[in-house]
Amino acid sequence: MDSALLWTFLLLQIFMGGLDTVYHHEFTERLAWRPAQRHELQLHGIRNLVYGLFFLAVGILELYGIFALLVLVFLAAEMIVTLTDFVEEDQTRKLPWTERILHTLLTLNYGVLLAFLVPVLLAWAGRPTGIALTWHGVFSLLMLPAAIGVAVFGLRDLGAAKRFSRLHERPAADLAGGLAHQQHVLVTGGTGFIGSRLVDALVAGGHDVTVLTRNAENAAKLATPIRIITGLNQLRNDTRIDTIINLAGQPLISGLWTTPFRRKVLFSRLRMSAALRCLVRRLDQKPEALINASAIGYYGVDKEDKVLTEYSRIDSDGSFSHRSCAAVERHAAKCRRFGLRVVTLRIGLVLDTSGGVLGNMLFPFEFGLGGPFGNGRQWMSWVSRDDTVRMIVHAIARPEIEGPLNVTAPNPVRNYAFGAALGRAFHRPVIFVVPAFVLQLLGDLGREIFLHGQRVLPTRALETGFIFLDPDLNQTLVRLTGAKQPASTTDEPQATGSAALAE
Repeated sequence: MDSALLWTFLLLQIFMGGLDTVYHHEFTERLAWRPAQRHELQLHGIRNLVYGLFFLAVGILELYGIFALLVLVFLAAEMIVTLTDFVEEDQTRKLPWTERILHTLLTLNYGVLLAFLVPVLLAWAGRPTGIALTWHGVFSLLMLPAAIGVAVFGLRDLGAAKRFSRLHERPAADLAGGLAHQQHVLVTGGTGFIGSRLVDALVAGGHDVTVLTRNAENAAKLATPIRIITGLNQLRNDTRIDTIINLAGQPLISGLWTTPFRRKVLFSRLRMSAALRCLVRRLDQKPEALINASAIGYYGVDKEDKVLTEYSRIDSDGSFSHRSCAAVERHAAKCRRFGLRVVTLRIGLVLDTSGGVLGNMLFPFEFGLGGPFGNGRQWMSWVSRDDTVRMIVHAIARPEIEGPLNVTAPNPVRNYAFGAALGRAFHRPVIFVVPAFVLQLLGDLGREIFLHGQRVLPTRALETGFIFLDPDLNQTLVRLTGAKQPASTTDEPQATGSAALAE
């Protein structure tokens, strides 16, 4: 195995396999948090552990006789496992085009590797059984981190497949229990992170749901029965709609805050508000309420330890977070002229492993690479996704709720405490820090989103009798991550219920 060309194709195979694992399996698909991928993860885990031994062996050993035959058997078995993996993937998820292309390249490169390896192994198989140490210079050195890397991901994938037995999602119907009467609800943004769970809850609760979406394929994954429309003009004037829930809009953290991106964010939200006003204007029977998404960014930045409630006086600080949220709330309020009750949801950091801020933190923290942003003292006003859905339902059911409604848990924590709690849930150390100057390179995005926060309390929700299912961060992270044992709280004193109001 002294051919530089052979080693080049082997290293190329390792690089493409690592790219597929990290980019697709971890970041874009998050396979370790999708129960439907249990068998795929088991296949990945077993294959990666065997690859770890293979890389280690070819890096420093030459295998003769029966050992060479065993390697040939492994190469043949790898093809069978890979084909089984392809079938499993096609049956359980839709692969993005980038992953399909990468799989094709991996298959072609593997064929070239076999063309090099098989003749060498057959020659070694004809020699007396034995093992000889060898050294291929830099190629042998590169095999060691490759072996360790695939072994680590192999153990992780097997552990993730086992973890699914500890992950229990609440019944969707339980989240919509606050609505006493059947409603016809129009939901925009119903295929998104919050919207998809909300639609599932409303449907499970026996309500009629119409989902406005530009992507009917994504809507097909939602609970049934629902009505899917791609434009508000598909609703007739005599359509009866009890409540409109507007969750549509370009996410603030989906791109760098360039001038074109800021315009895109505002345009996506204000255009939907204008379209909904046109719909309400022409409906023969007006809806009772508009529940419109905003965010705690309304409170601006640099508030330090100030407690913020719906009753707090807020002056513009010039931040994009405040200006965009304020514009959204002003435009939503225009529906009041048609007699609608308008509620603006000032949504905090919504936690669930399927996406959002927690979804993006899972990979680094699970591998012991997580840590606070900057000095870690900025406040994080978090809320579980289930409580977010329940609070939206609460806003529909309680006619006395109008105007801003803080959608946050009653116990905000500092960034360093959040990281410590997530580290405990994974039983991992939290020793890394993302330096402030690195995040400042992102401009206003880094400054407003990552280096500053708001200490927001859900005063109106608590005043109107809302009871949180997930008031405590530690217990919430244990539930969401399937931790083997409860994490202890030692970092930040927390209040619950009415005690939060007295702070």
